[in-house]
Amino acid sequence: MLMPKRVKRRKQQRGRMTGRATSGNKIAYGEFGLVATTPAWVTSNQIEAARVAMTRYTKRGGQVWVNIFPHKPITKKPAETRMGSGKGSPEYWVAVVKPDRVLFEMAGVSEETAREALRLAATKLPVKCKFVKKETSVAPATTGEGGEC
Repeated sequence: MLMPKRVKRRKQQRGRMTGRATSGNKIAYGEFGLVATTPAWVTSNQIEAARVAMTRYTKRGGQVWVNIFPHKPITKKPAETRMGSGKGSPEYWVAVVKPDRVLFEMAGVSEETAREALRLAATKLPVKCKFVKKETSVAPATTGEGGEC
């Protein structure tokens, strides 16, 4: 289960998930990716379940990158406790996922395999996702004359 080694403050406020992801919205490492289309909190258990589903389907072939990390602690008060007496203790950790965020990346497998593996991973997550391929940036073709532009 993923969680930070140490944190500056044990308890955080809930925050807001408005807007779209500005960082982590491009495929950086692999050839194929799984992109979130809705906002949500993704728990560390859900991230691990999705990762295991992908690696099992590919029979540990290729390479998988997990691009989200659960930094946010979620607190909970004990059951049958009266109101008041402060905030509860941290129970689990979540990653705040906004739309357009790349969650997982894959490389070293065929597109069909990657599509199915990422579909299996998406079923484990509380966000709607879509499959994307890396845009191959093609350099402008030269005519061969060596002329200056």
